[in-house]
Amino acid sequence: MAGTAVLGLALTACGSDSDDSAEPKASDSASKSAPAADKFTNDKCAANQTSADALRVGGILPLTGNLAFLGPPEIAGVGLAVSDINAAGGVKGAKACHDVQDSGDSTDMSVSTASAGTLIASKPSVVVGAASSSVSLNVVDTFADNKITEVSPANTAVDLSGYSPFYFRTAPPDGVQGNALGTLITTDGYTKVGFLVFNDTYGTGLRNVVEETVKAAGGSCTYGCKGDGDEFPAGQTTFSAEVSGVLASKPDAIVVLAFDETKSIIPELKSQGWDMSKVYLTDGNTSDFSADFAKGTLEGAQGTIPGADPDASFKDRLSGWAEVGEGAPLKDFSYGAESYDATILAALAAYKGGATDSVTVQKNYAAVSGSTDGEECKSYADCTKLLDDGKEIKYTGPSGIGPIDKENDPSSAFVGIYKYDADNKNILSTTVEGSK
Repeated sequence: MAGTAVLGLALTACGSDSDDSAEPKASDSASKSAPAADKFTNDKCAANQTSADALRVGGILPLTGNLAFLGPPEIAGVGLAVSDINAAGGVKGAKACHDVQDSGDSTDMSVSTASAGTLIASKPSVVVGAASSSVSLNVVDTFADNKITEVSPANTAVDLSGYSPFYFRTAPPDGVQGNALGTLITTDGYTKVGFLVFNDTYGTGLRNVVEETVKAAGGSCTYGCKGDGDEFPAGQTTFSAEVSGVLASKPDAIVVLAFDETKSIIPELKSQGWDMSKVYLTDGNTSDFSADFAKGTLEGAQGTIPGADPDASFKDRLSGWAEVGEGAPLKDFSYGAESYDATILAALAAYKGGATDSVTVQKNYAAVSGSTDGEECKSYADCTKLLDDGKEIKYTGPSGIGPIDKENDPSSAFVGIYKYDADNKNILSTTVEGSK
């Protein structure tokens, strides 16, 4: 599928080290994936902390731009992981710290370019991010040229599979999500599908996989198809012409592939009389729209988000750290687990390799994820005990991903299927597990 392996799908049931610490306001009971802590710490990096003497976790995450809603859970994932690593003694005595810089979005690549330069100068052990595949494609060569390990918790573009020995991700490529979404649409009985898709690596790549999946099931594409040139530019704000065009093609269902542009597309679809229960979204826009649209606007619409739905205790801990580290609880948990696991895996790689420099992290990253058939462990503390005993490990965290494969992708991952209620909130309805 678009050059990727065939997918198997199965439905399943579904500054200072600790000066900013405080008691968590959310439950801090132990989850299956992380140790309980008496308190969370907001361990921001000091200027003199580098990978020579610390596990310096850089971040290139969306503080601004059309993916800014993903910033809080991703930052919390990194922050909570660093807090847990330090609570367990650090990396062979070396403290962990975090330094998150703004990735911006694909409408202004100068933001991520500048942040990448800042991060490289700080000599990090690993950089977590970016959220946008297009932004990662803007900076991935820069990090690789400087032998800095980059791990994205949210990139899904197929183009990034096997891109660089220094690039990893804890989110599945679009082949998994696209196949799941296309299968969902055809299972719902729709055969003619229209696309409203922005001209972005993420949008067009995911569109291609969904379109191929629908066609493989005997369906067809009516608008926004690969090669037709109907994509709109990122950042566009009015969509009367595009919506008129897709409706004129008489589709059974419409897939919206966009980021913040979705807030303008949905009202236009509604105003032009489209049955909103036949709208499908993906991880770039499957979010809570209760504060954005009139009640009932999206009722019945569906969307997909890669990643397992973490257990409640992990969400409590993630939100608890967000209150301490960012001053507010989380409203969205998208990619929080993937960010947490990206950071924990980096720490375990450093621990296994006996050093906190980025090359050591890169060399051991896949191994600690289970690529060497190690013994399963679910927390940083438990995994380091096994490493101390000379054992190979398979860290299994809250994101639910399988071991990192030869293309530095998760070998398997979950995709959540969400349905919108009358309040325009996305509610998890089932989970699909996909493997490359």
